Amino acid sequence: MIYKTNNTTQHDYGAIQKNKRKKYLSPKKHKQTDFFIADIFKSLTFQDDIASMEHPLFALKAGDRTVREYKHNNFSIVISPSVQYGMATIHDKDIWIYCISKLMQAIYEEAEISRTVHFTIYDYLITTNRSINGHYYDLTKIALERLAGTRITTNIETAKTREAHGFGLVDAWRVVEEKDGRMVRVSVTLPDWLYRSVTANQVLTISPDYFRLRKPLDRRIYELARKHCGSQKEWKINIELLLKKTGSSQKIREFRRSIKSLVATNELPDYNVAYDLENDLVIFTQKQKLV
Repeated sequence: MIYKTNNTTQHDYGAIQKNKRKKYLSPKKHKQTDFFIADIFKSLTFQDDIASMEHPLFALKAGDRTVREYKHNNFSIVISPSVQYGMATIHDKDIWIYCISKLMQAIYEEAEISRTVHFTIYDYLITTNRSINGHYYDLTKIALERLAGTRITTNIETAKTREAHGFGLVDAWRVVEEKDGRMVRVSVTLPDWLYRSVTANQVLTISPDYFRLRKPLDRRIYELARKHCGSQKEWKINIELLLKKTGSSQKIREFRRSIKSLVATNELPDYNVAYDLENDLVIFTQKQKLV
């Protein structure tokens, strides 16, 4: 729902009605009735790193080559994009989430782990709700390039350790290809900072429907809602502060429209979103789970 005030215009209501017809979640591309696919989903719970959920490390649009600086309280971060591919995007972050989830699964199973995570491209594409044609294999390789090329300089704290340093969003990656050029196996070495977060259990479970969110901004808003609302009744935030936390380059007027559109569809996983027009607040509340 939207909290209405006397300032709501006819144009606002028209935009809301129009946005109700839009779909923010892409369809599920792979049916879990297939035994192999069902096994992948059954064994993996999706996990995201708390620090990167809180701070805007990833771009919300492809090709962004702007050096960004973000400061909040005692935390500061400078993000420098890859010269060739631009800044790593929030869709590229799916590789991070997949690797974190694989590590957490291994920890749960008391298996040996390291900063280097091995997986197949096929499993990654299926798990993150992507198509499995050659185009998406190529996009995965480009995403790895962007992650490795994006440099972070920060004093971020993980596992109760704060230090100023710079690193790439992945330290190294390797793709093994068959003779026909088909990419089969991948090895990704995560930065020490992220690996330390995982081993300190500074992660949160996220909904599988996160990967179905079409818009980068909605993915970022979901991360913030999951981090701050969690299991509490509600989380309220001023819309200007929310805009800052998302890292979006939108003007505040455009951002308000995006929030109204998200409210109208009510398709954000796990959380209802409401907008208090009078106080300029965005309110997140947990959705009731169907038993």
